[in-house]
Amino acid sequence: MTESSPGLTSGAVARRLGVAPTTLRSWDRRYGIGPAAHESGRHRRWSPHDIAVLQEMCRLTAAGVPPAEAARTARAAGGSAEAEPGVPTGPVEPATSGAPPATADPLPGETPAPEPAAHERVPGDVRMELRGLGRASVRLDSAAMDEIMDSAIARYGLVTAWEEVLAPALHAVGRKWETSEDRYVEVEHLLSWHVSTALRRVVGPVRAGPAEGGTRPVLLACVPHEQHTLPLEALAAGLAELGIRTLMFGGAVPPEALDQAVRRTGPAAVVLWAQARSTANHPLARHVSETSWGVRGARSRTAVLLTGPGWAGRTLGPGMLRPTGLREALSLLSGLCAAPRAVKEPAGRAGS
Repeated sequence: MTESSPGLTSGAVARRLGVAPTTLRSWDRRYGIGPAAHESGRHRRWSPHDIAVLQEMCRLTAAGVPPAEAARTARAAGGSAEAEPGVPTGPVEPATSGAPPATADPLPGETPAPEPAAHERVPGDVRMELRGLGRASVRLDSAAMDEIMDSAIARYGLVTAWEEVLAPALHAVGRKWETSEDRYVEVEHLLSWHVSTALRRVVGPVRAGPAEGGTRPVLLACVPHEQHTLPLEALAAGLAELGIRTLMFGGAVPPEALDQAVRRTGPAAVVLWAQARSTANHPLARHVSETSWGVRGARSRTAVLLTGPGWAGRTLGPGMLRPTGLREALSLLSGLCAAPRAVKEPAGRAGS
């Protein structure tokens, strides 16, 4: 290998193929799936031939072939294997344009997504991590999934990681499940669990802490009969990054329980998630927005954020907001948490 073509580092290969660096080291140690050339005291570099062998190893293990057998087959086929089109042989440079990289191929059987408009483009490395997460999910490689998600959150922040890596991976796996006669159910379950775990690692320290200086929390809940909690968990993680305390009540919260939670905590805002129109409960949202608490003459109410596609196409009532995505929801909640909302009670009314 020449000086002008030193090959890829193990970290770059791991990100591209969705393999944990620890998995690469294990495969090299146990099965001889590693860089053919390795100089002592220098970073390991992967040639196109090495990457071709590794790609075959990944393909076979994703198909359920035991690692030892997959390694024998990959090494045997390595002499005639070709590296993935578009994989550079030099070091990975920071992305300077938002065009998706040539190596960002879809999950098996998935139609490639169209190139985004210029204003929607994100760094190419983010898209590479999305593909890596998809591949790791199909292989049921939990270690690689954790490393990719934690790396994306640390490098790009929670919002970009959710919008460009975590949520698209969940959607891609969901589409595979829906169109493949119930195959990949195990992939969706494993990925959902690890996404939830990654988000909770961000939320934990803030949500667990006590209220300081009389700050009011943001209450997060799914409407009755709604079990999709991951978008709310992403919102909780985003609020944690902003230092805003949350109370997460999770999926399918009964109306009576939600009412009591609002009255007992006096939240700065209540976020209600509805994935489907069939679960969106407008009378409940209206009731929450009209609930007040506090002493007569200085009572407070909470803003209600209606999040999720289930609320689309309906007229908003007083005190209700419908953000279009995670970024807008975080912006709205940051403003709402700055000060309490006092309301003037009609004469003779003691509150709802």
